[in-house]
Amino acid sequence: MKTFPKIFLSLLFPLALHAQEKEKKSPQPVLIRGPYLQVASSTGILIRWRTDVSSRSRVCFGSRPDHLDQQAQDNKLVTEHQVRLSGLKPYTRYYYSIGDFRDTLQKGKDNYFTTLPEPGKAGKYRIAALGDCGDNSINQRQVKEQVIKYLGDQQMDAWILLGDNAYSDGTDAEFQTKFFNIYKDDLLKKYSLFPTPGNHDYHDTEVTSAKAQETHETAYYQNFSMPTQGESGGTASHTQAFYSFDIGNAHFLSLDSYGKEEKSYRLYDTLGPQVNWIKKDLAENKNKGWVIAYWHHPPYTMGSHNSDTETELVKIRENFIRILERYGVDLVLCGHSHDYERSRLMAGHYGPEASFNAARHNLSSSSGRYDGGKDAGPYVKNDLQNKGTVYVVSGSAGKLGGKQTSFPHDAMYFSDADHGGASMLEIEDNRLDLKWICADGQIRDQFTIMKNVSKNTVIKLKAGEKAELKASFIGKYKWNPSSEVSRSIVVSPAAGITKYTVTDEFNTVTDTFEVHVSK
Repeated sequence: MKTFPKIFLSLLFPLALHAQEKEKKSPQPVLIRGPYLQVASSTGILIRWRTDVSSRSRVCFGSRPDHLDQQAQDNKLVTEHQVRLSGLKPYTRYYYSIGDFRDTLQKGKDNYFTTLPEPGKAGKYRIAALGDCGDNSINQRQVKEQVIKYLGDQQMDAWILLGDNAYSDGTDAEFQTKFFNIYKDDLLKKYSLFPTPGNHDYHDTEVTSAKAQETHETAYYQNFSMPTQGESGGTASHTQAFYSFDIGNAHFLSLDSYGKEEKSYRLYDTLGPQVNWIKKDLAENKNKGWVIAYWHHPPYTMGSHNSDTETELVKIRENFIRILERYGVDLVLCGHSHDYERSRLMAGHYGPEASFNAARHNLSSSSGRYDGGKDAGPYVKNDLQNKGTVYVVSGSAGKLGGKQTSFPHDAMYFSDADHGGASMLEIEDNRLDLKWICADGQIRDQFTIMKNVSKNTVIKLKAGEKAELKASFIGKYKWNPSSEVSRSIVVSPAAGITKYTVTDEFNTVTDTFEVHVSK
């Protein structure tokens, strides 16, 4: 055993004591942003947060808030914390805490997330869409409160941003006060977020707007993480500007309508990198049940912006949307105009408002509201003729108001520039609903799209055999000649031909079954 002179030990002890005191006195990090949930998939998620001083990163997680028995960590000293969790179970709720290696910064029963469902799997999913939200207004807070109130105990699977997420210049300070501080206690910590940029997100004052469009060096791209490698489904884009992801049987594309690729190409340049990727992604994901595209600048609007006169809007309509229609995209969501506008199921209109012809461009005369009113059946699409898109402007989740002299746009079935709101998508199997939830809690517009419904089916049986008849649609059911009200019934008719029908509650969708029974 080695021994040391007393004089050496007398020098060593104060140094050790000083190190301990320094460790004790090192400040505990203060949480100033987050946590927020990014790059979600059915087996993983990225949790981000910001602290005032550099520290290491640790996430503890588990199936109960009092049993966080798993952890992931990062040893680097940072203020921008990013911890990726992997190997998770699909469509499963996890509770979590965040902190460093010594201290927990946040935990509890409200710190949870749910992994996404497996790509392609049908279920019932909810996705909120907030456009032009980040202005620190009373309207912004009221819209958020009504979205949360609408959800109640229902699960929401993700939320998307439609651009102009922090006014007026998209600086980091504006993101902090007008976005992260507003949503930190509810939406951000619970639900996976998939953003898209708007023109105000490119007005970062530390770089000029023109330069930012080329370099993408803005707070928006620093503050958000995107699934650029196809981690969340879809085709890898290898850029934060645009990407795709899956939520069950719904495929989403988040696009950039203001930035440039290769310092030249915009969204409406159909030979540019973004559109080439879009074509590839749509071709590789054409087997998905639903395809939804979203970006900032709308092809049709007469709200606070004019789609007949603004260059981005005109060229997107003239050059780009025909590509989406050709690939059967079901729904387009945009912001930019600080109102709500919604078309019928339509196709083939690429000119100015005056050239819109309802008889030619609307594929349905229904309102799509599906509420029992006059001409209120759902919009119907099928795989053989996958034609028609509904266009929605939902840009009043924060900013509100403004009308052109020709408001409303002729292509729009419903328009409202007087109330703020956000859109809620509800997708169940082959049915898609969108509800516009306003700041006062009212749902002022809604529509439904169904796919592959109103079928005629012939079934052949032998005497004594049974067959299960299942309605092609999601809703309420009236069977004839049965009194059943479930989606499916089991029948065993007598020899001959027996006809069964099942109709929805509004008598707008009907399936017919002919059961042929041989002796």
